[in-house]
Amino acid sequence: MIKLYGVPRSRSLRVSWTLEELGLDWQYHYINFAKGDSRSTDFLAVNPCGKVPALVDDELVVTESAAIVLHLAEKYGDRKLLPQPGSDASALHHQWVSFIITELEQPLWTIGKHKFALPEELRQESMFPVAKWEFDKAAAIAENWLPESDFLLGDEFSAADILLAHTLVWATRFEQTIPPKLAAYRDRVSKRPAMAKALEKEMAGAE
Repeated sequence: MIKLYGVPRSRSLRVSWTLEELGLDWQYHYINFAKGDSRSTDFLAVNPCGKVPALVDDELVVTESAAIVLHLAEKYGDRKLLPQPGSDASALHHQWVSFIITELEQPLWTIGKHKFALPEELRQESMFPVAKWEFDKAAAIAENWLPESDFLLGDEFSAADILLAHTLVWATRFEQTIPPKLAAYRDRVSKRPAMAKALEKEMAGAE
């Protein structure tokens, strides 16, 4: 049985969404940071960083959301969620994944760290304008790159779409301005049934 450790609406949602897209059986383990779950001996044995998401797949433990999503797609996808390895589409897919994680998401996590993740004495409100500038720059590039098709690789939904749509939802919750094409893409892709099922399971697990 696949086990996912996470917090609703966090990066773990990318993983639960992927699990639902692939139709896999999985268990959700809610990590309550307020109660110290992330510092427990049991969880630190899974992820010494004390962060979510973390995935246990038989004997394998994988952390880092993009790595987990790609692992699941490669192992269980059966040609779903990933283009043919070595193809031009695969290169474009890798480019999108790298850009999403390193450029688009990075300023959002800067905001998150200085809002709630860092110890209070280390939080700096002066970082918010810097992060907004960085996000706006990356979002403008993504807006220009975004194709006219339904998904990033044309008609085929991919792991990169999960990562981008979730990142844009996260950006919206952080009150960032989303360019119009990206906003329409976010609204369209985040309405997929697998996304709704994943969020429902995460919320139920946190009750």
